[in-house]
Amino acid sequence: MPWRIIRARVKGGKATPTPPLGPAISQYGLDVNEVINKINEVTKDYGDLEVTVEILVDPETKNYKINVKSPTTTSLLLKFAGASEPSGDPAHKKVGDVKFEDIVKIAILKKQDLTAKTLKAAVKTILSSAATIGITVEGKEPREILREITEGKYDSILLKYEEEWRKK
Repeated sequence: MPWRIIRARVKGGKATPTPPLGPAISQYGLDVNEVINKINEVTKDYGDLEVTVEILVDPETKNYKINVKSPTTTSLLLKFAGASEPSGDPAHKKVGDVKFEDIVKIAILKKQDLTAKTLKAAVKTILSSAATIGITVEGKEPREILREITEGKYDSILLKYEEEWRKK
């Protein structure tokens, strides 16, 4: 029998056994609390952000796997900037500002979806996305921050997060 898929949107680390998730899990004879606890463990780093969770269940063996679909880079940037939507004209209209460390945190959250081999490269990718949607970083254009990264200005901050990057 093929795997069955249960999909749900949950806030990071805050899944509950209430409908529709609890009944969907229990219909396959799984321990609902165990599955919910595992979902909360694998989504805790997303904080209050909503993520899509897929639970792949083998109904015969009761084995299951949990996959988390991370939020888009745009939605993460908008959330950190407190903005509701991207700028239609990012060169002239800014929609928000984020801290450099927010960019680093987003890079770490998106590691699995990025092709970047290093934290510095991932941060540069996120900065490029910020530029396209009208978000500044500590009051500066993302292109200016990119130049400062190349000059080594942010090396100490990047070093602080290097271990967290490697663990992801």
